[in-house]
Amino acid sequence: MIYITGDTHGELDRFKGKELRRLGKNDVLFVLGDFGFLWDGGKEERKRLDWLAKRPYTILFLDGTHENFEMLDALPLEEKFGGRVQPVGGNVYHVCRGSILELEGMSFLCFGGGESPDKEERDPGVNWWPREMPSDEEYAFCDANVEAHGFKVEYVLTHDAPSRFLDFTILPSGAGNRLHGYFDKLVEKMTYDKWLFGCYHRDTQLSPKVRCLFNDVVSVGEKKKSWWKR
Repeated sequence: MIYITGDTHGELDRFKGKELRRLGKNDVLFVLGDFGFLWDGGKEERKRLDWLAKRPYTILFLDGTHENFEMLDALPLEEKFGGRVQPVGGNVYHVCRGSILELEGMSFLCFGGGESPDKEERDPGVNWWPREMPSDEEYAFCDANVEAHGFKVEYVLTHDAPSRFLDFTILPSGAGNRLHGYFDKLVEKMTYDKWLFGCYHRDTQLSPKVRCLFNDVVSVGEKKKSWWKR
């Protein structure tokens, strides 16, 4: 079974709750960015990562804005689950932007990244990295994968979202960034069943096809008729 949740920000309690405690060795959990367990590389952080690595299920996380991109970029690259990932330890993997993973007969386009609204107040290389926003190469990698997949997937999983999805936020109309605009173009040219994103710390169903996730955990797969329920 495949499960999806929002930002975890390095909080182990999210993984100790009843919804995730029941996951087993055949299950996969997607985290939609701001994973937060690769931040300072300290001893306590390493303990938390070791604990996650011992979970029986697989954790696939997208990057958000609250990641240490120097640590992420130092991880090795690997082709797995039909796409490009970076192993962290055990069954924990970072999913590279633009990868399309194939799991349980379903395809998942994954694209992390976003722009910190408070980046002017942060210190580069300490608690903020320009790499939070995608590169030209990552956009091109995604375009090539989407085209090779016939512009169709079952699920689009992102940290941020198309600007057209963001009426429920405080983002002023027309104030989006390049990533919002790129996702707007994906909406136009792709066919997909569901689009889920994190970033905004809200659990909000925006339409039958679109949902913003934070604490909620939704499932897809064998019981996907009821996947929209918590």
